[in-house]
Amino acid sequence: MTQKVLVASGNSAKLAELRSLCADLPVEIIGPEDLPDGLPEVEEDRDTFLDNAIKKAFSAAAAAERQLGPGIWALADDSGLCVDALDGAPGIFSARFAGLDESLPRVELDAANNQLLLEKLQGVPDPERGAAFWCVIAVARPDELLFGVEGSVEGTILHAEEGAGGFGYDPLFYHETSGCSMALLNPEDKAAISHRGEAVAKLRNVLQTVLPPTTP
Repeated sequence: MTQKVLVASGNSAKLAELRSLCADLPVEIIGPEDLPDGLPEVEEDRDTFLDNAIKKAFSAAAAAERQLGPGIWALADDSGLCVDALDGAPGIFSARFAGLDESLPRVELDAANNQLLLEKLQGVPDPERGAAFWCVIAVARPDELLFGVEGSVEGTILHAEEGAGGFGYDPLFYHETSGCSMALLNPEDKAAISHRGEAVAKLRNVLQTVLPPTTP
């Protein structure tokens, strides 16, 4: 029996990644486009990545049940950058750190967020510029949190952007083992060490234990 899992994200790359990840598991990954009325907007007003992910997962699970019927799981994630010198900020506010209208193009929001981060860290020496990316994934039914997983990667914040790849704070996040910013890594290398890559790997491990194996 195949378990349907609704991913509460319109990110096509994320959907493709999860479909590839679960190709050998009895899971059918669906997205918001598979719901007749789509997903409702969810205000991310909780205090932690986990609580925001849970809120989005419950909302998506309820929408799936209303529109497609019972039995569908929902998966949602929340992620962000936590900087030591800023007491963990921007944290859950990472995507809206600069306070701009979130309807603006992502590239404009990223540029403003990165500029503000540099301003706040002006004069902070390298040993105190430690930071970590975090990603939390929650999977739920309308009335039950099934499980949650998390991933993280440590690094330091550069004094200027390096690289044009990736997105968000990647040009400012230096990964020591890789010897460069996250924006200079190719997608495969970034996935191998990133916070999201670690969380997705843990997701797969949990799915392997809670779902029956596929039959040849």
